[in-house]
Amino acid sequence: MESAPAVTIQEYLGVRTLHLSSDAIQGAMRLAMPNQIELEYVQQMMMWLLFREQAAHIVQLGLGAAALTKFCYYQFPQSRVTAVELNPAVITACRQHFRLPPDDERLQILNMNALDYVSDPAHAGHVDILQVDLYDAAAEAPALSSPAFYQACANTLGADGMLTVNLFGNPRNYRQNCDANIAALEQAFDAVVWLPVVHDANTIALAFKQAPVVDFEALYERALDIRMQTKLPAAKWVKGLQAWMADVSA
Repeated sequence: MESAPAVTIQEYLGVRTLHLSSDAIQGAMRLAMPNQIELEYVQQMMMWLLFREQAAHIVQLGLGAAALTKFCYYQFPQSRVTAVELNPAVITACRQHFRLPPDDERLQILNMNALDYVSDPAHAGHVDILQVDLYDAAAEAPALSSPAFYQACANTLGADGMLTVNLFGNPRNYRQNCDANIAALEQAFDAVVWLPVVHDANTIALAFKQAPVVDFEALYERALDIRMQTKLPAAKWVKGLQAWMADVSA
């Protein structure tokens, strides 16, 4: 079995970052605000908040620097939060360097393959929100991206469940990889939308088990509530969705 990539930690100007055998940033935490989400594309993974206020069970595939896991754990005290991470060294680093709290009745960190998690029939229909950020070590492409994987993700979600996913990769093949992932998502979900690219090669897509009715005036009102409650720049997400709709309608 191939050994897991080594984890290294760096700090610069008050921001601590996690790396896996390369200079690629796999996650970040601002030391002065450890429970906020530092990176813009990771903030966008919370885009599902535009369409629902709460979720009973939120699952992250790929722990990174635990930004999403901590944010959901602290922001939604009524929610169960599960993170699935293949590399045990990443879990250890998050506990030691990124202030990931210990497991309790609401928080569970699983050291296992994400595909095994979503393929387990015991999880079918029991997840409300699935957040997928599965880098390979060099951040060349998503580690899991097949139609079968996204169908398995859809199967874990309840009837009104949603998935957010970071579609990223090497700039040389980014567009091809992104298009292939979108096509696979569209096979498994009723509707798929995505935001403009950020950080050179990160596009966040949002997939719905059931297509929503989109009212942009209502979304801007909801974005204001999200901003007040979480400090996340949700109005930018709504603008991004408007840009997406204008582009696909052209």
